Amino acid sequence: MIEVGFSPDDLSRVRFVHSPLAELVASSWALRKPAKYWMHRPWRERAERLLPGAGLEPLLAVLRSSNGYVPDFLTPIGVAPNLAAELRAVAGTDPARVRRQLDRAGAPRLAPDELVAQLRRYFTLLIAPDWPRLRALALADIRRRTLLAAEQGGRTLLRELHPSIRWDGAALRVAVGTTRPPGLEGRPWTLLPTSFSGPTVHAIMEGDAGPALCYPPVGLGGLWDSPPPSAALGALLGGTRAAVLSLLDSPLSTGELAAMLGLAPATASHHLTTLRDNGLIVGVRQGRVVRYARTVLGDQLVD
Repeated sequence: MIEVGFSPDDLSRVRFVHSPLAELVASSWALRKPAKYWMHRPWRERAERLLPGAGLEPLLAVLRSSNGYVPDFLTPIGVAPNLAAELRAVAGTDPARVRRQLDRAGAPRLAPDELVAQLRRYFTLLIAPDWPRLRALALADIRRRTLLAAEQGGRTLLRELHPSIRWDGAALRVAVGTTRPPGLEGRPWTLLPTSFSGPTVHAIMEGDAGPALCYPPVGLGGLWDSPPPSAALGALLGGTRAAVLSLLDSPLSTGELAAMLGLAPATASHHLTTLRDNGLIVGVRQGRVVRYARTVLGDQLVD
């Protein structure tokens, strides 16, 4: 049981984030425990075909800790929720913290740059093909819960989140793990709709931005039953352009998109140019980098 002091004022700082690395880390549980994570069988069967020879053994050794602990620095909270920003945060983790958490997991000590390369390869191979599907389910869940909170109040938001979560107005109790978490101390409590979380919730406690909780989004049971949300869009734009457009709900650079989708930078640039020229995205320069985001017309197509 985790218990955190949690006042009505703390409720006003609750935030939702959909994290690529949270999905990646949670997906390893679907590989380890097929009976518990039965709803991810289609994904797991494909992953098991792709993993042999993928060179991901060092990362899998970290994710498959014998004591069940997965290093919290692999799921950085508080940065922009896109893969490139999260990988930069992992690479910049204090080395002492990396060593401490890897030792706690009983995992080999990998250098941050090696870990980042392994995480990127895993995401490109096993997560990116289904990212539009995972992203759509998470965003639909966030919209549903924020509307519920607006209509019925924050207490309803926490009450409806998961059966293992209880709030009495003074403390938030989560029936998971045995870690004694730090106090919030004015920091937000981050809620992460994570499809690969499966039927349970998982806590992320060690982070500068405050604790976080991965929980299963509404509609998880039907995640793999239908074509990806981009199927109709893909028929119109082509599969790759549809995936690019679906990912641009938050600004991304050409390089970030290329890494997320496993594309050559020139290929990613070509698709971005086509989408921009047709009024579906717009580029905004941020320092030396141009990042792209959807226009209103692009949002309408994706929705």
